[in-house]
Amino acid sequence: MIDPVCMDLRRGNFPDQVLFHAPGLKRYRTSEYSGHDAAEFVSISVTGTACALSCDHCATNMLVGMADLPSTNGSLYELCAGLAERGARGVLVSGGSDLKGCVPLGPHIADMVRVRRELDLTIRVHPGLPDEEVCAGLAEVGVDGAMVDIIGHQDTINDVYHMDATPQDYEDVLERLERNEVPTIPHIILGLHFGRMLGEQPALEMIARHPPKVLVLVVLMPLTGTPMSMCDPPPLAEIGPFFEQARKALPTTPVMLGCARPLGSDKIAIDQMALEAGFNGVAYPAEGIVEHARQLGLEPEFINACCGVQW
Repeated sequence: MIDPVCMDLRRGNFPDQVLFHAPGLKRYRTSEYSGHDAAEFVSISVTGTACALSCDHCATNMLVGMADLPSTNGSLYELCAGLAERGARGVLVSGGSDLKGCVPLGPHIADMVRVRRELDLTIRVHPGLPDEEVCAGLAEVGVDGAMVDIIGHQDTINDVYHMDATPQDYEDVLERLERNEVPTIPHIILGLHFGRMLGEQPALEMIARHPPKVLVLVVLMPLTGTPMSMCDPPPLAEIGPFFEQARKALPTTPVMLGCARPLGSDKIAIDQMALEAGFNGVAYPAEGIVEHARQLGLEPEFINACCGVQW
């Protein structure tokens, strides 16, 4: 049972509108969401499928469905110009990380500046753990948001991400982005430590100290071909209370349920809990969730883009 205070907080701080998002990572359709256009918002990997970390929950799987920049033998600007001609309104610029956890966006800053100025595309980025130079470059671009996974426990950084970093490094990134006035869209992956809830609470506390543009929560989705393929996601009895904590910790910040979470009946239950916890939106909503939102007195809006993007 979700604490009704969460919905009271939502109604006190936001209009009765709920956003349902479907970015272009995959084709998506339900009886309630039939107008998806995968060409409207496109995810790009600047490294193709290469990643020096190959984290245990992903093992580069998430890069496979993205537009592969290296394979085009062209610049990021040229790729984006072609996408714009085919109807794109925005892009996510992502990629694999180096051993320090940084996605190599620096060489593409100039192209992103041109994309914003000449093509007027919305740009989201996955920067990993960007240094000062990259943060300043993202500020120059005027990105719509920097999407950063925030890890709150040392064991998860070492055992899942295989990185020589600390939780403080993640808070330092939030501070650098904030200081450079780059909008942050931190993500917390519930159950990231092989299905166990471990560092989520410290991650939420970090984020609350650096209020973001949007907070996105996702749930471990065990992927075939990864070291976590046989892991169980955290139980619903742990997911719901954390949803409540997030809403209460950031009462005036939009909170979204992101793309990744278990499928089937668990997805329906997770989506329902998110709405009842006062979340502002859901990516790839399960069948019946739009109607559930209406029953809660919320007015649905459908957007073919990443969580929190509003054209």
